[in-house]
Amino acid sequence: MIEFWSINTIAFNLMGYPMSYVEFLGTIFSVWSVWLISQRKILTLAVGIVSVLLYMVLFYQIRLYADMLEQVYYLVISVYGWWRWITPEPDTGKVLQVRYSPPRKIVLIAAITIAISFATGALMSKIHLLLPAIFIEKASFPYLDALTTIMSFTAMWLMVQKRIESWYYWIIVDVIGIWLYYVKEVKFVAFLYVIFLFIAINGSISWLKTAKIQD
Repeated sequence: MIEFWSINTIAFNLMGYPMSYVEFLGTIFSVWSVWLISQRKILTLAVGIVSVLLYMVLFYQIRLYADMLEQVYYLVISVYGWWRWITPEPDTGKVLQVRYSPPRKIVLIAAITIAISFATGALMSKIHLLLPAIFIEKASFPYLDALTTIMSFTAMWLMVQKRIESWYYWIIVDVIGIWLYYVKEVKFVAFLYVIFLFIAINGSISWLKTAKIQD
């Protein structure tokens, strides 16, 4: 059973690309989850948890350790997001509405994101020395991997708050991810990020329209 989840266990070949079961199933659930959240559907929680678990397995095997740890965060934030989206706000009695953060807060969050990304990249570049029993080989692209990871953390946190700027973080992450996963030769995941990019652009447009209707 363990072998089934190995990246070396191939489900089928797609135009010469060997597709593992774990990569294929993770992709399907991940795309579904992102589409659901762009439409503000709460079902995204259940679907997202499945994709998170599958990608934890995949990223560990291809040594993108920051991405692997990122999935743990998604698991926790998805549960919080479910509660946040269905719980009325105490001051208005209404469920959470789509809106932008104040400009000063946007700048502050961006600065914190960059600083933490650099620190995380430094840690990931040494993680194989600090925890050799778990991280056997040196991390690939530790700083770039850390940047997309921390930006994704920020984007997800803003998203569960229904902040429109969350989509701008996702767009940047998706552009970087397309290149990174292509280089790491998980080309179907790279293609997945092309889809994510279009969903993120569509999501930002959809949320902007929703915010205007609310106003």
